[in-house]
Amino acid sequence: MATPDFIRELRATAGHQLLWMPGVSAIVFDDQGRVLLGRRADNGRWSIIGGIPEPGEQPAATAVREVYEETAVHVVPERVLLVEALDPVTYPNGDVCQFMDICFRCRVVGGEAKVNDDESLEVGWFSLDALPAMEEFAMTRIKQATGDEPTWFRGIDDAAESARR
Repeated sequence: MATPDFIRELRATAGHQLLWMPGVSAIVFDDQGRVLLGRRADNGRWSIIGGIPEPGEQPAATAVREVYEETAVHVVPERVLLVEALDPVTYPNGDVCQFMDICFRCRVVGGEAKVNDDESLEVGWFSLDALPAMEEFAMTRIKQATGDEPTWFRGIDDAAESARR
């Protein structure tokens, strides 16, 4: 994944220490109910589309931009699926980040799926019964997108229980 300039500037003074970062992911469906995935250039694995908001950029706008930048597909966000603090990640260069992911369910409104930047090796549409192997992160979000449940928040049950005490 390409590192945005504003993060390079932060790293110049912060070094490798933990950075708490916003992240946005998108579960994109077409009219046939297929989901859009990209095979990542950094690890060779299939995953959902996502990225980091630019300073001041709204999360839904980030989803639209990232999907287009990576796949050439135009989307409209329909709803927030989940909000979750992810585990810290240590990159090969020693940088440590922890992301707060906001995941959107999106629908296609135009474009043809193709590799549109250097972050993906392949992109494609997959039926839900023929998904490639993916990390639990992606599978959880796809599953959440197939239902009509309200937005999911990790730890909400624990917080509600604490409030009742």
